[in-house]
Amino acid sequence: MAPDIAALSGREFDYLVPPSMAGRIRVGSIVRAPFHGRRVKGWVVGLSRQPSTERRLLALARLSSDGPGPEIVELAWWAAWRWAGPANRFLGTASPPRAAFVDDGPRPRPLAAPGAARSPGDVVVVRVPPAGDAFALVAHAAAQGDTLVLAPSLAEAAIVAARLRNRGHAVAEVPRDWARAAAGGCSVVGARAGAWAPVPRLAAVVVVDEHDEVYQEERAPTWNARDVAVERARRAGVPCVLTSPCPSLDTLARARLEVPGRAEERAGWPVLEVVDRRQEAPGLGLYSERLVALVRGAGPGGRVLCVLNRKGRVVLLACGQCRELARCEACEGPLETAVAGLRCRRCGAGQPALCRWCGAGRLKAVRIGVSRAREELELLAGLDVAEVTADTAEGKLPDAPVLVGTEALLHRAAGAAAVAFLDFDQELMAPRYRAAERALALLARAGRVVGGRDGGDNRGRVLVQTRLAGHEALDAALHGDPGRLAVVEAARRAALSLPPETAVARLSGPGAPELAAVLSARLDLEVMGPSHDRWLVRAPDHRTLCDALAATPRPPARTRVEVDPLRA
Repeated sequence: MAPDIAALSGREFDYLVPPSMAGRIRVGSIVRAPFHGRRVKGWVVGLSRQPSTERRLLALARLSSDGPGPEIVELAWWAAWRWAGPANRFLGTASPPRAAFVDDGPRPRPLAAPGAARSPGDVVVVRVPPAGDAFALVAHAAAQGDTLVLAPSLAEAAIVAARLRNRGHAVAEVPRDWARAAAGGCSVVGARAGAWAPVPRLAAVVVVDEHDEVYQEERAPTWNARDVAVERARRAGVPCVLTSPCPSLDTLARARLEVPGRAEERAGWPVLEVVDRRQEAPGLGLYSERLVALVRGAGPGGRVLCVLNRKGRVVLLACGQCRELARCEACEGPLETAVAGLRCRRCGAGQPALCRWCGAGRLKAVRIGVSRAREELELLAGLDVAEVTADTAEGKLPDAPVLVGTEALLHRAAGAAAVAFLDFDQELMAPRYRAAERALALLARAGRVVGGRDGGDNRGRVLVQTRLAGHEALDAALHGDPGRLAVVEAARRAALSLPPETAVARLSGPGAPELAAVLSARLDLEVMGPSHDRWLVRAPDHRTLCDALAATPRPPARTRVEVDPLRA
């Protein structure tokens, strides 16, 4: 049994199966067992007629629920190695949300038994333009047998499931229908955690929008559902189809690419209008003349969405007299406006609205947030402007012709006449190596909201304000050809030894210096840092990196290890 105790991750303990549970215990079953005077939860990870110890064995106390099948248990051990985390974290994700018993008979076996020789599955990534529909690929896979389908969110998964049911397919939505999925005979649809859902007779795997960062868990271990799905398909020897309007370089490095016809793909991308702020007269602030004209033209049938990925009113201030940035006296973090005075965005400390350098009381907004942008746009346009962020209550969007919000707005709006990015340089110049990919993904998401450029008189447009009008991401969107960015970005990352050319992990926490010192002694690793109390470990490939992390004991102090960090 593998106990659900983080400190004992990777450890297994022998227990007796009492006669009352004989025939009901399977690999993956969730049980309760006595452990140092208390009962702990755990998973059965193996069955044997002979114990591995001569010590007297205690009996299992209770069978709590069916759990992940043998193939998922194996996959959890692989994921623990791949993302340097505890296996019980993955077993927990693969378990039902509440007690579930499929039946009293044996579980259906997967197509390929765990441990048996398997043929590698075919991994294909299909470029589907933003206005295109990937459902045809999902339906084709579901027609082959029980298919695992992943979507970026539960809402999108529910839409896919409903469309499959309308086609006559039996469908289980996880985690809600975990027991139905474990019984087999249906396709299984879910979001990130769905990568661990039971599909006993797996025939195919489909991941919709594989590029979406939501597939990656930001808490350590930083596992990626797309990578789990690909590995699962490989182990089962079944085909794996990944879809995306702009496939990630990580996927392009290991999957066969299929693209639609040039005319079809171009028509599926939106009309893109780039406003080069370098050509404008100074003093216009955040709003170009073209943007103001676009917003003023908004009406009941032509809603405009304005995207600014900064919450709050003012997120960067400077003194109007000495021009020093307003920084926190405690931690040197940036100060923002608050109800009373100023507040540090890093530590939350409050301070009076005065410059700490010269004492002046006039502070100038250098970079404003969504709330301030809404106020200013309302004055400029003379129209009602509403604010929408991830914190806005779920449900119907505000009834206003112009909406201002973070990128959450693009996920909540069903459609619009136009989408305007108020400060796209923030995305293009983000301090992480995936910034260009991320920027193109935002443009693709906007394209889904406004539609493709083949929409005739009803076609919408995406307006981008930038001082980097020649950037490769914008060029790719203008031509409806994400390959233009992929070629340039792949060469850049190869020259800089960045993923997917290499594999990286980030270390942080009180124990990070000790772990970094041990890893730096290895000749096959490069350890860089510290930078902001973090270390970056780089290896030629994931096998080298993950083997090194698995072989190195963790320090006693808390240490966070992020393999393939999103924000690096």
